[in-house]
Amino acid sequence: MNQGGDNNYYNQDYHNNGYGRQNLYYNQPQPPLQPVQPQPPRNGNQGGSFLLGLLLGVILTTLIAGITAAGVKIYDLVKEKDAKQVNVGSNGAESVLNEDTEKKLSTIEEVIDEYYYKDEDIDTDLMIEGMYSGMVDALGDPYSVYYTAEEWNQLMQETEGIYYGIGAYISLDPTTGLGKINGVIPDTPAQEAGLRENDLIYLIDGESSQGLDLSEIVARVKGEEGTTVHLTIYREGETDYLEIDVERRKIESPTVNYEMYDNGIGYIQITEFDDVTTDQFTEALAVIKGSKAKGLILDLRGNPGGSLPVVVDIARMILPKGLIVYTEDKYGERDEYTCDGEYELDIPLVVLVNGNSASASEILAGAIKDYGKGTLIGTTTFGKGIVQRVMPLSDGTALKLTISAYYTPNGNNIHGVGIEPDIVCEFDSDAYYEEEVDNQLQRAIQEIQKMTK
Repeated sequence: MNQGGDNNYYNQDYHNNGYGRQNLYYNQPQPPLQPVQPQPPRNGNQGGSFLLGLLLGVILTTLIAGITAAGVKIYDLVKEKDAKQVNVGSNGAESVLNEDTEKKLSTIEEVIDEYYYKDEDIDTDLMIEGMYSGMVDALGDPYSVYYTAEEWNQLMQETEGIYYGIGAYISLDPTTGLGKINGVIPDTPAQEAGLRENDLIYLIDGESSQGLDLSEIVARVKGEEGTTVHLTIYREGETDYLEIDVERRKIESPTVNYEMYDNGIGYIQITEFDDVTTDQFTEALAVIKGSKAKGLILDLRGNPGGSLPVVVDIARMILPKGLIVYTEDKYGERDEYTCDGEYELDIPLVVLVNGNSASASEILAGAIKDYGKGTLIGTTTFGKGIVQRVMPLSDGTALKLTISAYYTPNGNNIHGVGIEPDIVCEFDSDAYYEEEVDNQLQRAIQEIQKMTK
């Protein structure tokens, strides 16, 4: 699932900016050249209305009644926590499921059945799924999502770092609601076709990406090996849209890349925090240390986030003894993740970050900054300081809900703000694409050299 930058769907907390549709983020590209017309919800006119969201409770009751033992535990846990604090709405109702909503649902169904004109039969299954989606959409939280069984199966497929796609990390641009290229994997069709980081995907095979959630965008970009996807791209600085055909191929993408430079400086890039990342990072760090590196550059640019346990494990290979991150839920309950300091990094460290460094990346960067363990270079990070948890249901569907906020060791919540680098260094895209010079990396090397003199 590397193509989406969104393959971290576990039965645990995780941090990922794959659903980064928020306000107040820095370093975002300008809107497309022409106004982008909003698209209808993903399930047609049944997908996102607040009314249908309210009516979902009626059908959800039936679903919960049939949940397996594991599913009951998930549901009971949520209900037990909800029982501690009941928020009564302005209409005095404690639940969306009541006699009035059930009656209104029945009335709407009768009216549709009697009057709705369409050449083909009404897809009742689609209407039901639309109500499920509607209830979650009505929360107004872009990070909380309802997944159909098909969507959930697709997201949970075991890829082991191999999939069929174009070789690009994709996120959602918060300013425009369009898909955005978060990064391009070397030696892949995306790189060969000339796609670049921060390219906005205006159209996919002639259809707008606006109004779709990330999983839908990724699903439309991915496809069978050997087929082609046509992307209409907005790129800042261009006078018109770019029309790019990209062939889908088998993509093998490690989450960690590393090398040693001639001047004794080690370099490790983490593209995302996935299950395999801990072992890959451990190997990379061992090679860097074994090569007697004088300093280390940790590149988190374009890293959309990932698994909380994974980023905590990696932080324990870098940080001194103390708090790494803590979370607080709606009831003020706090979970702390700590480091014993046994494997604290003992060489100078520089961390590269940018506006696409998000969530789990910000946990690591924030802790490093709070402890003064390294110097952050680049631009302000994305600013996602909340945690989601995926809760599978017994019928094969699932809910992903925002459950808490996270805080850096110094108690900072960076949601909607991001982390300011110690040294601001804007990326020079012209130098990179025309001369193959990474000015941010060069600045990091210079800084390490100052530290090691």
